[in-house]
Amino acid sequence: MPFAALSAFRDKPIPDLGSARGYRGLPIDFDNPRNAEPLVRADAFGIAGENYYAATRNPPYYGAIPGAIDALIVRQGVAERLARVNEKLNIADLELFLFDGWRPHAVQAYFHDVWLPAELRRRKPGVSDADLLAEVETYWAAPTTDRGSPSPHSTGGAVDLTIRWRGGEQLWMGSLFDDASPLAHPARFETTIGAFSFSDEEARANRRLLHWLMREAGFVANPTEWWHFSHGDQMWAMLTGAPAALYAGADYAESLGA
Repeated sequence: MPFAALSAFRDKPIPDLGSARGYRGLPIDFDNPRNAEPLVRADAFGIAGENYYAATRNPPYYGAIPGAIDALIVRQGVAERLARVNEKLNIADLELFLFDGWRPHAVQAYFHDVWLPAELRRRKPGVSDADLLAEVETYWAAPTTDRGSPSPHSTGGAVDLTIRWRGGEQLWMGSLFDDASPLAHPARFETTIGAFSFSDEEARANRRLLHWLMREAGFVANPTEWWHFSHGDQMWAMLTGAPAALYAGADYAESLGA
């Protein structure tokens, strides 16, 4: 069997993940030693990937996003957890593939303030400002430089990723990365929607595999994005019931001594 001992993960349904709204109101334990973890390059821990926002073959954008960086950066503790996930995936000749980790403020602001609002207005003429903001913030957290209320990716604790055959093709997950629609919800294929297909079944199994491997490694899943997982940030604290987040906002330039 191509998935070997991992087959059990592909058979385990993803439950209703509820909502993570309001997570940025949770406290952050600034004095926790974990908050002092450095930002590191994921590839130094054997994690493959390409920064989606610095690429040009990156539908639906098809162009590098202002402010994007080539490197994939995460907190050291996150990198170590991802490496452990890879150890399990290697059994079946699979590996993680990262799209994004720590994210510059400029990239977050571009999508929250410019790109997605323009797309929604184009597709939904007459949408109210309130409805537009609600839909934008279903997929893109509001940008801020406040380290006490950071967007998840600015902590270094959040990652966007998928699974691929080692050095090869990505597994079919049922949607594009960054598909800002209900198609991206992790449990989308857990119930039959219309006529079920082999494509839907494959996406369901692969989303399950990614979900449960990441959960086993201590990450939580964003309820609206199959690719987004985090550890140590405020969303993680809300979804795990932790009293406080471990990671505040971080700055990669500062971590390099710039």
